[in-house]
Amino acid sequence: MLHPKLPYFNNKEGRLIPDDLPRVIDSHVHIFPDKIFSSIWSWFDRHAWKIRYQMDTSQLLKYLLNHGVSHVVALQYAHKPGISDFLNSYMIEKCAEFNGQVTGMATVFPGEKDADQILTKAFSHGLKGVKLHAHVQCFDMNSNKMDIIYNVCEKEQKPIVMHVGREPKSEEYNCDPYELCNASKLESVLKNFPKLKICVPHLGFDEINEYKKLIEKYDTLWLDTAMVLTDYFPMDNKIDLKNYRLDRIMYGSDFPNIPYAWDRELKWLNQSSMSYENLERVLHKSAEQLFL
Repeated sequence: MLHPKLPYFNNKEGRLIPDDLPRVIDSHVHIFPDKIFSSIWSWFDRHAWKIRYQMDTSQLLKYLLNHGVSHVVALQYAHKPGISDFLNSYMIEKCAEFNGQVTGMATVFPGEKDADQILTKAFSHGLKGVKLHAHVQCFDMNSNKMDIIYNVCEKEQKPIVMHVGREPKSEEYNCDPYELCNASKLESVLKNFPKLKICVPHLGFDEINEYKKLIEKYDTLWLDTAMVLTDYFPMDNKIDLKNYRLDRIMYGSDFPNIPYAWDRELKWLNQSSMSYENLERVLHKSAEQLFL
């Protein structure tokens, strides 16, 4: 549960990714135009945690690339109807600015007019998939308006990054994620759209065990690690990635919207007992398979 007293850490950050790690693709990085970013940071300050890295898009992408991240998957989400084309144009512009080092995901607001055409246009201009956020956009993943998006993405062979884990929940959202989101609903999508590739961020927090079982069952489902390997959120059990299907797990930071050093999760991975081969899967191979 989000609340305004979650901790902020001014912990030391590394100049580069740890030396012992393979190359890194960060598969969960948020970009937005300045005004939207400012609104998001203000919301987090009031209702969640203080964001450590308040940079504009170009600055934050340069920051990660200059610190040793080899490639970034950039995400946005439309918080209301009517702005998706604007956000997608912004994403296309930023991908062009970084000349092959950034893979951009489109967005659309579920249920908005011409959602299928918005996505088709974005894909034709080089965006590589779609980012959706059930907590913000308040969609039921089994609704008819979502089928429109699933059909386009399945036809175009574009993945969806879809925040449908129940946490982190906040009373300040306009809907209850615990009513909208659960692993069984996602399994219905996986069954009904068997060629559709989906990534669920945050290992599906807080239904982590349920999502672990789903990636073992479905080849079209991936999970990212953003913010759940860092011991930031209280959890009943420690996560042991060695017990996961690691060709379906990918590293993501949630940069810049984090309350601690950018490399906290990378240091956790570096200090784990995972083999180099398994680290390669988590740090770049799984993301390459899905996005590149």
